[in-house]
Amino acid sequence: MDNRLRTGIDVLDRKLGGGLPAGSVVALVAEPASQAELLLYELTATRGTLWLSLNRTASAVTESLEHTSAETGDPTVRYVSGEAPLENAGKLVSALPQSSNLIVDPLDVLERQEPDTRFRSFINDLQNHCSNTGSLAVLHCLKGRDVPPARDTTEHFADVVFDLRTDTTRDEVENRLAIPKFRGGRAPTDVIKLDLVEEVAIDTSRDIA
Repeated sequence: MDNRLRTGIDVLDRKLGGGLPAGSVVALVAEPASQAELLLYELTATRGTLWLSLNRTASAVTESLEHTSAETGDPTVRYVSGEAPLENAGKLVSALPQSSNLIVDPLDVLERQEPDTRFRSFINDLQNHCSNTGSLAVLHCLKGRDVPPARDTTEHFADVVFDLRTDTTRDEVENRLAIPKFRGGRAPTDVIKLDLVEEVAIDTSRDIA
């Protein structure tokens, strides 16, 4: 497919046929205690990025980006607070320029807003704006102890689902990335074993079970 946008992770881009189709909305589903943020950091190196932070302050996110060993860009970080986070986030999304990245981290705060029709309206508007601008949105979705009821809606709306699975054994921490959904493309059938320490790398220490 033409007009692919790189993720910043070479092996992943190869498996996706050069990257993700412009206009895609991606749900990155990961444990709260995982190193999933490294994938977001490296995405910022690919093109201009708007980072909407729903939990951490903008200064905290910026400081993390400055201190990481991963390759990063210079994203615009906005802390979305207040009593109307859906409306505030929607205003920022509507100003997203052409061929940009949008990161929403974490989406959980917006998924919990009532009534759920407002969240569906937000996701629809976000999807339409990404399509119109040829941009790429990555929604960081936490799969912790209290998953929002709207998570099913998020994964249904998403064009692509990245499922990062983190397992801790006595000897090591293992991270495996599965892509069970790829709307408009071919979802890889294999699982990618990642080494998430200071940056995103492929773990070749053993075959993937």
